Formats: sequence, structure tokens, C-alpha cells
Amino acid sequence: MIRSNAKKGEQEMATKKETVAKAYKCGTCGLVTTDKGHLCDPQPIKKTYTCEYCGITVTNPRHVCKPKVSKLSYVCDACGRVAVSKEHLCKPAKIKG
Repeated sequence: MIRSNAKKGEQEMATKKETVAKAYKCGTCGLVTTDKGHLCDPQPIKKTYTCEYCGITVTNPRHVCKPKVSKLSYVCDACGRVAVSKEHLCKPAKIKG
């Protein structure tokens, strides 16, 4: 799991695992894939992440997806951030719903 150097109470938007597979980004549309044959202008990228919630490969470590959003259970009463577990927030409050 990759963690940022965030101060206490901050959290990443999505938990990621760094992949070792070679990945490519389309220079035209921005799509990221491990198979450059599906891209019209494949550009190799150095660092990719695989989302533990939806399984797609992304270049942005702050990726947010529907499966992740459905698991968000806490909100910080101080700053308004949301998280899956209360340990990631400085003043956690359970989201009602």
C-alpha cells in the first residue's frame, strides 16, 4: 500500500498498490492500460496503481471510484473529509444513511 506523507487526520482518496506491470497511457484520450495495442498513441508510464476497490489501473493515486464511495462510513467534523475507517480522521463521525 502506498501512503502519502500526509499529516495526521489526512488520508488518501483510494488505497492503491503499486504495480510492476508495464503500463501505457494514450497520448490522445488519456486512457491507461497494460496493453498498448488498444491505444492509438501509446506512451509508456513509469508509476501506476491498481485500485483495491474496482481493480482498474490508474496513474493518479487519488483515484475515487463508486465501490470506494459506497464504503465511506465516516466524515471528519473538523474538515469534512470522508474515510472508510475512523482512524484516518482527526474528528470522526459516523455517516448516517
